[in-house]
Amino acid sequence: MKIGIDVGGSHVALGIIDNNKLICKKEQDYLFYNEDMSEIVLETIIELIYKTINQYKIEKKDIDLIGVTFPGTVSNGVVIKAENLGIENLQIEKEIKKEFNTKILLQNDAKSAAKAEKEYGSLKNYEDALFLIIGTGVGGAAFLGGNLLVPKRYSGFEVGHMVIEKDGEKCNCGRKGCFEAYSSMKRLKQKIQKEFNLPDINGKNIKKFMLENRENKKLNSILDTYIDYLSIGICNLINIFEPEIISIGGSFAYYKEILLDRLEEKLQERKELYNKDTIPKIVVAKLKNDAGIIGAVIK
Repeated sequence: MKIGIDVGGSHVALGIIDNNKLICKKEQDYLFYNEDMSEIVLETIIELIYKTINQYKIEKKDIDLIGVTFPGTVSNGVVIKAENLGIENLQIEKEIKKEFNTKILLQNDAKSAAKAEKEYGSLKNYEDALFLIIGTGVGGAAFLGGNLLVPKRYSGFEVGHMVIEKDGEKCNCGRKGCFEAYSSMKRLKQKIQKEFNLPDINGKNIKKFMLENRENKKLNSILDTYIDYLSIGICNLINIFEPEIISIGGSFAYYKEILLDRLEEKLQERKELYNKDTIPKIVVAKLKNDAGIIGAVIK
């Protein structure tokens, strides 16, 4: 039996995986926020594991693997940097092993989700493919010839931190004009909340507001600007990797009916500027937010 853990910007999601099937899923929000979320994230992970194994009467000795995914740069069991959580050099493998003496597998969240989509989801039948995870931040992974590109040093492929606007908005990484600073779902939601003076409501209610105000000119202007920046970043990636397909996961996948057609239309408009006859197939992740949990235990 394996446990997959997907660490996000606002919560931790956990799943029990047996015979390659997700048999249960639990989530827990962070109770409070600090500039450095290291202790809070670690405590949330361990608490959620204990809650789950106690509920399902699972013995520690029966856990074969605990896979953990993080939104950021990871290497050799250490979270080198996770900007959106203010974390640097967190010895996550070592800390979890203090409680659970089993194999710990630490991966970047986009890479692990991409593995799940390649194995079981939207990328299964494609050799050259891109996977983007768009939520609190923006991450990615690339497959060429069916193989996941994996650098030797760090997790790599930090597409969210390529600059798409010189001297633009400041990103959490410290640079200005990053793709993530313009194209994360978090930034889009914050923009809508600010412009419409909405209370701090959750994603489900933001989506409801967007659906109910489809004809609102101000909202459409915000969405058009968001999609414009998103398409710039994606066009850059298309030119570099020439994928057959691009799958988008993270919370973006839950806004498919609002955002996906707009994105395809904008990419079609841009294809001549980028000397393309056709654009790749654009889809949302089949496994949605479960991809990270499932992929966390895929080596």
